[in-house]
Amino acid sequence: MSALTDTIEVVLSEAGGGTHDTRVFRLTRPDGASLPAWRPGAHVDVHLPNGLVRQYSLCGADAQAPDYRIAVKRSPESRGGSEWLCGHARDGARLRIGMPRHAFGVDERARHHILVAGGIGVTPILSMAYALQALGQPWQCEYFVRSEADIVFRDEILLSPLAGKTHIHPALAPDAVRERMTGLLAESKADSHVYVCGPTALMQLSAELARGVLGERNVHMEAFGPAAPCGADEHAFSVKLETWGKAISVPEGKSVLACLRDAGHEIGSSCEVGVCGTCMMRVIEGEPDHRDTYLTDEERMAGTHFLPCVSRSKSPVLVLASEP
Repeated sequence: MSALTDTIEVVLSEAGGGTHDTRVFRLTRPDGASLPAWRPGAHVDVHLPNGLVRQYSLCGADAQAPDYRIAVKRSPESRGGSEWLCGHARDGARLRIGMPRHAFGVDERARHHILVAGGIGVTPILSMAYALQALGQPWQCEYFVRSEADIVFRDEILLSPLAGKTHIHPALAPDAVRERMTGLLAESKADSHVYVCGPTALMQLSAELARGVLGERNVHMEAFGPAAPCGADEHAFSVKLETWGKAISVPEGKSVLACLRDAGHEIGSSCEVGVCGTCMMRVIEGEPDHRDTYLTDEERMAGTHFLPCVSRSKSPVLVLASEP
């Protein structure tokens, strides 16, 4: 992740479209200058005054607009990120953000786009819908929420050109969600692409069904949480630091980050679930088993970077450098 010197100072102001547990913020530069352009599906690192770094999708209607917009849902399990923004942030508050990252976006090879959102996962999906609508490309959106009160950007969606292609589903039981997705995919074209963001259960169900019909390359997901649960296909291995040749054992069920710290190495971190990139290290030797949601597909294929908070190793030994 970039140092604070590489971030941008922004001013927060309240924007419309929130719900009882979600706030929407507009981010602008203090001097009124334009923020960097971004592509639909992008997110930014938000550096909070309490020292935490959290990731939020940009959900504006125009990626060339001079300001940004994010939506933040207050989580009962919050470790200080959504709690600060939803409970303490005030108009005029200043904080810093990173440059937009584009690990999730529209595939231009697709001839039909199926957008699937669950709850606050509508944020990157909304920007994609606006872009596809502007380009005149065929698309539809399935938006699943717990109740009518949980529809983020409700009036904006229903009173805009997006309304005709957006289907909102409040309070559907899991079996009904499966039935909806199964029917939708049965009617899809072979060159359709599916984009999913939302709760883990919805993402896993949608991805599993979509891959069975359309194939792996036609399914795109974003989750601001661990990519794989602890214990999934795990085996013990060893890590070494480039400047410290002693091997450190990493057993099943324990992260590389924790093992490095136990051995006396100070590795900075923030989210510790593989989404922020704060702990990122450089791979010198070995084959990583990437389980993060921070690196792009291209970065994972390159195998040159590694997030020790969640990722593991396919090779018996992984040699790392502490500086990314």
